Amino acid sequence: MEENIGKELEQAAAIYQMVVEFFVNYSFQILGALLILIIGIIVARKVGNMVLALCERKNLDITLSRFIAATARIIVVIMVAIIALGKVGISVTPFLAAVGAISLGAGLAVQGLLSNYSAGLNIILTRPFVVGDTIQVQGVSGQVEEVHLAYTVLSNEDDVRITIPNKHIIGEIIHNSFKNTLAEISIGIAYHEDPMRAIELIKNAVCATDLFDKQKQPAIGIETFADSSINIGMRLWLPTQRYYENLYQLNQLVFKTLTENGIDIPFPQREVRLLNQPTENQP
Repeated sequence: MEENIGKELEQAAAIYQMVVEFFVNYSFQILGALLILIIGIIVARKVGNMVLALCERKNLDITLSRFIAATARIIVVIMVAIIALGKVGISVTPFLAAVGAISLGAGLAVQGLLSNYSAGLNIILTRPFVVGDTIQVQGVSGQVEEVHLAYTVLSNEDDVRITIPNKHIIGEIIHNSFKNTLAEISIGIAYHEDPMRAIELIKNAVCATDLFDKQKQPAIGIETFADSSINIGMRLWLPTQRYYENLYQLNQLVFKTLTENGIDIPFPQREVRLLNQPTENQP
């Protein structure tokens, strides 16, 4: 028993001696590596901020600017990490080989995730849309709020955040209406009314408001000749983040304009005639 205790004490003493010798021999290298790493991280952050500010001064797209800044920050961190590892005597070559082998295996296991990243890189470089644009893809529409490497975030007037994996965007048909959404409004007037007068009244009332994008003039005219009415159609570009709010105000404005000017808005009706109806004297 005493013999076993003695051996354990000897092993503990040997381990303690190894730890002490390690820190005596390599403490300055470890301290130097940590110091280099901390300074490198600070420098990388400052470099990223400088690159982002430079891109903004050059009026580059915000998504592309963030990607370039993040890439610059990562490159600086990797370079500093290599220097820090060399400081403590760790060879980087076998480490890089191991990382490459692991990356190959991980790539096969997470193909879906990598496809999202490659699609995100494609979006950032080709820029089919940018932050602030209104897009419609895969039956989903909204204003682009954020573009990340793995996914894109849309938002709408109801403050609903819609997250779309980037692989479901690239290769699909994308409708980009920039900051606005097209509104199509239709209202019917009676056949005995003058459609040109109704169109003029609607145009004057609508153009007097700030509910639509003034850079694109509204298209207003006769849309169809329906069974009970002449339908006046309107096509306007409304801000995406206030689409329904402005649409409802426009509908109310058009209805008020027509009624105040005595223009009849008919309800659906159908005339039925009975032919060969028997008279009262017939059996």
